[in-house]
Order: sequence, then structure tokens, then C-alpha cells
Amino acid sequence: MKRFWLSQLTALLSGLIFGAGLLVAGMHNPAKVRGFLDLFGDWQPALIAVMGTAVPVFALFFWLSKRRPAPWFGDSFHTPTLAGIDWRLLSGAILFGIGWGLVGLCPGPALVDIATLNGQVLLFVAALLVGNRAAHMLFGPAK
Repeated sequence: MKRFWLSQLTALLSGLIFGAGLLVAGMHNPAKVRGFLDLFGDWQPALIAVMGTAVPVFALFFWLSKRRPAPWFGDSFHTPTLAGIDWRLLSGAILFGIGWGLVGLCPGPALVDIATLNGQVLLFVAALLVGNRAAHMLFGPAK
């Protein structure tokens, strides 16, 4: 039972750190995200620093996790099983990119922004959940 609570606490702290990082980076601000995507207008390259720090940190911890037989608070690591590129991956990436470009939010920052009770953010999250469930019902779970 203690292991269960430690895993839940670890998940909570990880989510809080992730959310705080999104806030500090400005990823919750649709105008800043759209400015980053506006390569031929008023381009705002600051979000490159977000990826420039996130990718190496992830790579380091992913590498470290491969050296462990099991996670600290779980029975096994949950690694992706998708080994190739298929139409589901490509269509999902295209839809994500279009939505990110039009709205300026992706799911993580949108969930952080729920706390603002902004109607546009709430509508985006509702549409995200409906789309997720519709895709699950029409095409089945991710494999």
C-alpha cells in the first residue's frame, strides 16, 4: 500500500513540475505559441529554449531508466509498442499540428489553463475530449 501512495505522490509531483514548467515557458499563452509558429511575420523564437532543454533532460532520464530493471514505484516500465509510422500516427500528427497552429494550445498547457476558467480554453478541452472519445470509438484504442 505504501508503494501505491508513493507512486501516486510521484505522479502528482511530476505533473505539478510539468505544469509549472509550461507556465514559466509561456506555453500556456496562445499568442506566444502562435508567434513562435509565425516564421514569416513577427517570429518569437523563445520557445526553442523549451525544446532545447526538454529534449536533453528527457533523453538523460530515458537513458537512466534503461539502466534500471524496474521503476522505483512500479512493477514495469510502460514503453511505447508502436514501431512504425502508419496512417493513424500521421493523421494524428497532422490534426495536432493544425489545432496547435489555429488555437495556440496543445493538451498539456490547455489543462493547465483550465484553472483560468477561460471559456475558449474550456471549449478547447471539451472538443479535445470529444475528439479523443470519437477517435477511440471509430478507430479503436491506440496500439
